[in-house]
Amino acid sequence: MHLLGIALLAQLAAPARQTLPVLEFPEPGLDDSAVYQGYQTRFLRDAARNTVQTYLDGRDGRVVNLWADSENESIGFTARDTRGHPVQLSWASAGATMDRTSRTRIVEYQLTADASRVAVGWFLLGSMRVERDFQYAKRHLTPFSAPRYTLPELDRLVAALEQLDPAERRRHLTLVGAPDLPTLRSRLRPTISTRRSATSWVLRVVQPSLDGRDTLALELRTDPRRVVAARVGDSISLRARSGKRVPFTVRIATTAKPLTPLARDEIFNPEFLRFLDAARTAGDANAGAPDSAARRARRLERQVRGVELLSSKEKLMAGLPTYATYFGRDMMMTALMMRPIWRDEMSSFVVASVLRKLGPAGDVSHEEALGGQAVRESASEYAGLVDSYARAAKLANRAAADSLLSRARAVLRDMRRTRENYHMIDDEFQLPVLTARWLGDADVSAERKRAFLFDTADFGEPRLARLVRELALVSRMTAAYAADQIASNLVSFPPRDSVTWSSASWRDSGVGYAGGRYAMDINAIWAPHALESIGIILSELRALGIAADSLARTMPGLAPGTPLGTLARDSLALRAAVVAWQGASRHFVVRLSPADVRARVAARIDAMPPAERNYWTRLVASTKADQDSLVFLAIALDGAGRPIGVANTDPATGLFLGEIGGGSSVAGSAVADDVLRDVRLFVRPYPVGLLIAEVGPVVANDAYAPPSVWQAFVRDPYHGPRVVWGREVNLFLLGVSGRVAAASPIGGAPTSSDAARSAYVGELRTAIQRVRSAVEASGFHSELWSYEVSNGRVVPARYGTSADVQLWSTTDLVVQFTLSRLSQ
Repeated sequence: MHLLGIALLAQLAAPARQTLPVLEFPEPGLDDSAVYQGYQTRFLRDAARNTVQTYLDGRDGRVVNLWADSENESIGFTARDTRGHPVQLSWASAGATMDRTSRTRIVEYQLTADASRVAVGWFLLGSMRVERDFQYAKRHLTPFSAPRYTLPELDRLVAALEQLDPAERRRHLTLVGAPDLPTLRSRLRPTISTRRSATSWVLRVVQPSLDGRDTLALELRTDPRRVVAARVGDSISLRARSGKRVPFTVRIATTAKPLTPLARDEIFNPEFLRFLDAARTAGDANAGAPDSAARRARRLERQVRGVELLSSKEKLMAGLPTYATYFGRDMMMTALMMRPIWRDEMSSFVVASVLRKLGPAGDVSHEEALGGQAVRESASEYAGLVDSYARAAKLANRAAADSLLSRARAVLRDMRRTRENYHMIDDEFQLPVLTARWLGDADVSAERKRAFLFDTADFGEPRLARLVRELALVSRMTAAYAADQIASNLVSFPPRDSVTWSSASWRDSGVGYAGGRYAMDINAIWAPHALESIGIILSELRALGIAADSLARTMPGLAPGTPLGTLARDSLALRAAVVAWQGASRHFVVRLSPADVRARVAARIDAMPPAERNYWTRLVASTKADQDSLVFLAIALDGAGRPIGVANTDPATGLFLGEIGGGSSVAGSAVADDVLRDVRLFVRPYPVGLLIAEVGPVVANDAYAPPSVWQAFVRDPYHGPRVVWGREVNLFLLGVSGRVAAASPIGGAPTSSDAARSAYVGELRTAIQRVRSAVEASGFHSELWSYEVSNGRVVPARYGTSADVQLWSTTDLVVQFTLSRLSQ
């Protein structure tokens, strides 16, 4: 056993402090346990107040402990009965006990298995990304006797080391703190051992990091007077001596570096905290009433705690359990939506976090790879470099071989360095929008803005230099269409193969954009807003006394003749670019006559399974939803610039961001017509529009697309017609609320325009209520959820891989805050 593991396990004395869960799902009185289908989860704070989540998945018997710390760690195992079926597990302790000794943090809790005989196996200790890939590959469902799960990247690293001559190999092994190859190999897989006393039988699983600097450990403990336990290969068997249930204790430990959590008063502004206190007071006064203010107060408090669980001074995490890491897009979208209720320091914190991780060309990091995932990616890079070195050495190309070997040593030396993923596009356009809204905030002093822009603590260069690189990148990406408004000049996804394109925006599943090349959300929404925001940022810089010409001497992105340099010096060119991009939505418009709607919806329904076909046929006939024409913005254009007929929720982002130039939607204007077009799609019943009663607006409707798209969404439903996304619901409600506020009636004697305005506002308020009612009836306010057609009705259901606590889903807090103000 690794020495650090021995030391760590020696510290696993009985932990000292009892802690109750911060959150628990499903929660009686707030959640319908049936829709969770046997899934249970708890969130706790460890001795360093870092988030620890444990979930019990009754569908497959998997237990996963997420440690949302600096390494994004996980510790998992699977429990089965004698027939190999998942065992139902339940909590046998009210919470958990915590301890912290030197570097080690320890968590202990009790479980009970609902079976007299239990087999436990598939112990996996490492990064949560490893656990995610393990489950995606369905390895947790295979027999415990199957070969051990290994990471091919680490096996390749060891194979690469074996290619080196002994002296060079020793130098490389020293970089990972290993005296020899057998020691390094021993770190690739956990060490499993057992021990027994008269009162305790213990399974120990110890997993050191590849460089030996940190260790994860798991113990499963039983009382041999109550349970007969034995090791069977890499699994164990547990048998109750009496009764039909097996109790056991789980103890986990880590030596990884903790994060520094933020408290709610560091996150939320005083106005929102007063709103929260008022809701709590109203809830206490109505605690006994059904569907009362008490339920609303509990939900608000749960979401506030969720934000706290995700927030630290180091980062905001995207979601638990699967995405306990930095996600640029998720942070920026959340910061934009939360501005009314967050302290303004949170906006600058998010902007600084994104700037810190910018790529050399100014591109925004989508996701970071931490801990075990960073090691996997480093191992793959290292193995590739050593393979190339071997080829160069064989060709006697000494200069190339020496260079490759030097690079390989550098990778190995810093193999746990956080790695960034830059393959998304939408986040490039989101950063200018968020930055402009913070810099343009009159409540933030000029001194703070200057101090922020010229801060060099994180980079060795001013934040402003990094910001200029990002603005220059956006300016280059948008220059072609600004000059010539043809579809082929729109911002394109990178190709996936010869006929489809990578989904490099928020719908990042394989079929998210229906294989399209030009995404509507990027081109019709984000690009024009980003260009407008560049103008705001340049204006704010001038107001701070920062001239483009002075910056251009050290920031080449602002040089005369560059796209950004031109926009900075020519206000007419900037305005022309914004106007050009405002018109980009015309490429995505789909117009269908009533006959087209009926034919396409009927064809889509005919392709559904019998139960769904029968249900939707009856619903369309009863609602007559297919009797009118339909206009919507397609999800994307194909490679030839033709709209792909997938109706979608992305216009909610446009509703939320508001009008270019700060204009308002006035009844009877072209702007109001576009608003109503987008709003009506949301509330028109699916499968014609998007709204499913008692579920919510589905994220896409593929009825107007080719059958190949239908089939693709059936295979991969993550962003398809079977899913509602909380993010999209909240964007819609905030966006429509903003349009209602902007179109508030004016005083004086009523006129015909006032009547039109009143009808317009009334339709928007009705849309808000219909979407809210559907979502409230679903019981979900999470990352995403789904539905099933059962016994002739639609039933909401938990989506299998959804986050229990998700950053941009907690924006329901600002929805509730905004709607409370709107109703006053």
